Amino acid sequence: MNLPKHRMVIISPVRNEGKFIMEIINSMISQTIKPIEWIIVDDGSSDETFTIASEAAQLYDWIRVIKKIDRGFRAVGPGVIEAFYYGYERIQSEDYDYVCKMDADLQLNPKYFATLLSFFEQDPYLGAASGKPFIEEKGKLIEERTNDEMVCGQINFYRRKCFDDIGGFVREVHWDGIAFHRARMEGWRTRSIRHPDLNFIHKRLMGSSEKGIIQGRLRWGKGQYFMGTHPLFLLAITVYRMMERPFIWGGLFIFVGYYQAFFASMRRYDDLAFRKSLHAWQMERLKLGKRLEVIPASSNTSNRTSDRESSSITAIRN
Repeated sequence: MNLPKHRMVIISPVRNEGKFIMEIINSMISQTIKPIEWIIVDDGSSDETFTIASEAAQLYDWIRVIKKIDRGFRAVGPGVIEAFYYGYERIQSEDYDYVCKMDADLQLNPKYFATLLSFFEQDPYLGAASGKPFIEEKGKLIEERTNDEMVCGQINFYRRKCFDDIGGFVREVHWDGIAFHRARMEGWRTRSIRHPDLNFIHKRLMGSSEKGIIQGRLRWGKGQYFMGTHPLFLLAITVYRMMERPFIWGGLFIFVGYYQAFFASMRRYDDLAFRKSLHAWQMERLKLGKRLEVIPASSNTSNRTSDRESSSITAIRN
């Protein structure tokens, strides 16, 4: 049942996800609140991904499968967002409240979207959110560590107004980090929420979908450089990520990727106001400064909901 203000559109860029896609299809079929459209964009699969997705679309009218011309290779980052927009530009519904970019290698609790929507109902300043990712290791679920203000890239769920305010996703590596930081600049709160119904299983180690985890960590470092991460915060990330698989090397290769991009004079996200805000947030995380934006607390939501619906709230800046 889809209630008013619960209308959501989900877009899943997929490429050679035959091993995993049935899991996410079953997860979506079992959801207590379903999307009005789930658009699966096949981005040049050479396995059974398109066939499996198409069979599901024949059974459920809220699932659509679109085949995109194959570019010839998997392009993590910009390629994923290119495929996302290929689906986004083909949304048939005009009246929806939320938009979500969702990967195909996930397993969700049946109450995932119902629970997530309840958090949006409680907080009119909540612009984007996700649950927390877990990965299966030796029969146990291990949490993939994420900052509580970060919206997990595997399942980016945005209030439509927030998505419009930030101008959507940047078509470049680290698009998800840029998106949630821009949301804060526009006066929106972003969260990844630890809750039994929102904990989701990620079938692959974060960053390992193309050429393995080491290449993924190098790409992560280059993404941090593109986004504009402060060198001190990059050092903190390096140490922090050395404590998880692949131990030591994972963090070091983030550092290497960042400085590879630096010495190659790789282009950066060209928004000085964004970089100023990002650095302030990062320095606060290091207890060396204070963020520029102040977003109101989520109590007394009834009045603020009407305010949010009538106009965009401007963040308080120093």
